[in-house]
Amino acid sequence: MKEKLCILTLLFMGVLLGSCENDDFNYQSNFEKSYKVWLSFKSTSGNSYSYKVTQASVFGPASETTITVNDGKVTERHFKYTSTVGMINVPSDVLEWAENENGIGLHTYGAAALTLDQIYDKARSEWLIKRENAKVYLETNNNGLISSCGYQEDGCMDDCFIGIHISDIKPL
Repeated sequence: MKEKLCILTLLFMGVLLGSCENDDFNYQSNFEKSYKVWLSFKSTSGNSYSYKVTQASVFGPASETTITVNDGKVTERHFKYTSTVGMINVPSDVLEWAENENGIGLHTYGAAALTLDQIYDKARSEWLIKRENAKVYLETNNNGLISSCGYQEDGCMDDCFIGIHISDIKPL
């Protein structure tokens, strides 16, 4: 009898803890599906790929940053403005630049030099957690891989999205 009570107690605690975890995480099922697709892509690509992050402002400027990853390590970051509306007298070296493996992170703007492993970690630990007064987003339009993930606080009108928009992911 004691053994059955212990088993039932452990089972109940497992269900309770599991349900608490799910309550703090938006889109868990969709995220887990996408994560499995990521693991498969990572394996078939040899963890070598590129992806393009798009950023845009309601005030006009827009950009894209292409991140290249070889064997799980960021080896290149290429940035360019795709719209310069509202920008005045911008030097050409600001409009477009590239960083190689030894200079990753020299520029302070453009998408961060993250691997997709790091992006999936941020999605799980930061972007998809439930928040008071915020709308959370997850889209997987890159053949099942993350295409948009993040959140926006309620009431914010302009450029408030915290997360990432990925328009393209390709194996190398």
